[in-house]
Amino acid sequence: MPAARKINYLHLSTLIAVAILVGTEMVGASWAAGWALGGLLQLAPLVSHFLEAAFALCGFILLFYFMRTAVKHESIYK
Repeated sequence: MPAARKINYLHLSTLIAVAILVGTEMVGASWAAGWALGGLLQLAPLVSHFLEAAFALCGFILLFYFMRTAVKHESIYK
Protein backbone atom coordinates (compact mmCIF):
# COMPACT_ATOMS: atom_id res chain seq x y z
CA MET A 1 0.00 0.00 0.00
CA PRO A 2 1.56 3.36 -1.02
CA ALA A 3 2.14 5.98 1.64
CA ALA A 4 -0.45 8.75 1.77
CA ARG A 5 0.89 12.12 0.68
CA LYS A 6 0.03 15.19 2.70
CA ILE A 7 -1.36 18.32 1.07
CA ASN A 8 0.61 21.53 1.41
CA TYR A 9 -2.21 24.00 2.03
CA LEU A 10 0.02 27.04 1.54
CA HIS A 11 0.82 25.97 -2.01
CA LEU A 12 -2.80 25.01 -2.62
CA SER A 13 -4.07 28.41 -1.52
CA THR A 14 -1.45 30.10 -3.71
CA LEU A 15 -2.59 28.13 -6.75
CA ILE A 16 -6.25 28.92 -6.07
CA ALA A 17 -5.46 32.63 -5.75
CA VAL A 18 -3.44 32.57 -8.97
CA ALA A 19 -6.23 30.76 -10.80
CA ILE A 20 -8.76 33.38 -9.72
CA LEU A 21 -6.54 36.37 -10.47
CA VAL A 22 -5.04 35.23 -13.76
CA GLY A 23 -8.28 33.58 -14.89
CA THR A 24 -10.28 36.74 -14.37
CA GLU A 25 -7.75 38.85 -16.22
CA MET A 26 -7.13 36.41 -19.07
CA VAL A 27 -10.76 35.49 -19.79
CA GLY A 28 -11.95 39.05 -19.24
CA ALA A 29 -9.34 40.52 -21.56
CA SER A 30 -10.01 37.98 -24.28
CA TRP A 31 -13.77 38.51 -23.98
CA ALA A 32 -13.27 42.28 -24.19
CA ALA A 33 -11.09 41.82 -27.27
CA GLY A 34 -13.93 39.98 -29.00
CA TRP A 35 -16.36 42.74 -28.00
CA ALA A 36 -13.97 45.44 -29.23
CA LEU A 37 -13.39 43.77 -32.59
CA GLY A 38 -17.10 43.27 -33.08
CA GLY A 39 -17.75 46.95 -32.40
CA LEU A 40 -14.77 48.18 -34.39
CA LEU A 41 -15.75 46.19 -37.47
CA GLN A 42 -19.46 47.03 -36.93
CA LEU A 43 -20.49 43.40 -37.09
CA ALA A 44 -24.02 42.17 -36.52
CA PRO A 45 -24.85 41.47 -32.85
CA LEU A 46 -25.03 37.71 -33.39
CA VAL A 47 -21.62 37.65 -35.08
CA SER A 48 -20.20 39.89 -32.37
CA HIS A 49 -21.47 37.55 -29.64
CA PHE A 50 -19.98 34.58 -31.46
CA LEU A 51 -16.65 36.41 -31.66
CA GLU A 52 -16.81 37.18 -27.92
CA ALA A 53 -17.50 33.54 -27.12
CA ALA A 54 -14.66 32.34 -29.35
CA PHE A 55 -12.20 34.73 -27.73
CA ALA A 56 -13.42 33.76 -24.24
CA LEU A 57 -12.88 30.09 -25.12
CA CYS A 58 -9.32 30.95 -26.13
CA GLY A 59 -8.91 32.65 -22.75
CA PHE A 60 -10.08 29.51 -20.93
CA ILE A 61 -7.68 27.39 -22.98
CA LEU A 62 -4.79 29.72 -22.11
CA LEU A 63 -5.82 29.57 -18.45
CA PHE A 64 -5.80 25.77 -18.58
CA TYR A 65 -2.24 25.66 -19.92
CA PHE A 66 -1.09 28.33 -17.48
CA MET A 67 -2.50 26.43 -14.50
CA ARG A 68 -1.07 23.15 -15.72
CA THR A 69 2.38 24.74 -15.75
CA ALA A 70 1.82 26.42 -12.38
CA VAL A 71 0.86 23.10 -10.76
CA LYS A 72 4.03 21.49 -12.13
CA HIS A 73 6.19 24.20 -10.56
CA GLU A 74 4.25 24.65 -7.30
CA SER A 75 3.64 21.14 -6.02
CA ILE A 76 0.49 20.66 -3.95
CA TYR A 77 1.90 17.68 -2.06
CA LYS A 78 4.65 17.73 0.57
